Amino acid sequence: MPQRQAFPKPSHDHERCIAKAMDAARQACASQGAQFTELRRQVLEIVWGSHAPIGAYEILSALTKNGRRPAPPTVYRALDFLLAHGLAHRIESKNAYVGCTHRHEDDRHSQFLICRACGQAVEVRDFALSQAIQQLAKNSGFAIEDQMVELAGLCPTCKGKDAHAS
Repeated sequence: MPQRQAFPKPSHDHERCIAKAMDAARQACASQGAQFTELRRQVLEIVWGSHAPIGAYEILSALTKNGRRPAPPTVYRALDFLLAHGLAHRIESKNAYVGCTHRHEDDRHSQFLICRACGQAVEVRDFALSQAIQQLAKNSGFAIEDQMVELAGLCPTCKGKDAHAS
């Protein structure tokens, strides 16, 4: 049975999302013996600024507004760290990043539901789908190195707005 992860309601406490993500990141880095530097924390906080994927240059712009002026490679190194430690994901279709809501101790197989109207992205984990993809690859003699499925559509809020507009 797939894990159900709801899109956040417009009224949800987003500050709580960010606080939980920062706590989880500190704990994950401590358990992995990795340094969660101030820049890495700031980049992750910007990534968690909304549930929509954000690009590297948007992150750079946000850091500049906060008084920092890091070079683009510095931001990419911070993003690489967040990706490597399972704290963020890269949404390939958007060339952008979202915070990770799951601990991926067992694998890094993710599926994302991406709203084409509001831009929010929600990570879901359906192990049966991941296994089916693995089996398909195995039957084809293909070795999967990374598995991320991106599905575009409308989130419940936007779907409701679309239905009312019709």
